[in-house]
Amino acid sequence: MKTPEIKALSIQELKEKNLAMDEELFNLRFQAQMGQLSNPVRLRVVRRDIARIKTMITQKTAAQAASTDPKNK
Repeated sequence: MKTPEIKALSIQELKEKNLAMDEELFNLRFQAQMGQLSNPVRLRVVRRDIARIKTMITQKTAAQAASTDPKNK
């Protein structure tokens, strides 16, 4: 996934996407251990996508908290 695609998603959609990517990473790791992984680069791509998604969740949560914080007004 590209960063603009990730930015367009809501926090709930990001969390759902994160769960799906975690499951995919688990399956890829399992395939790698069994020697059945056809595309080893996919592991790196999925790990980086998970990192992007988690970063965006953190940023959006912080922005949401800052906008509702009465101390900032």
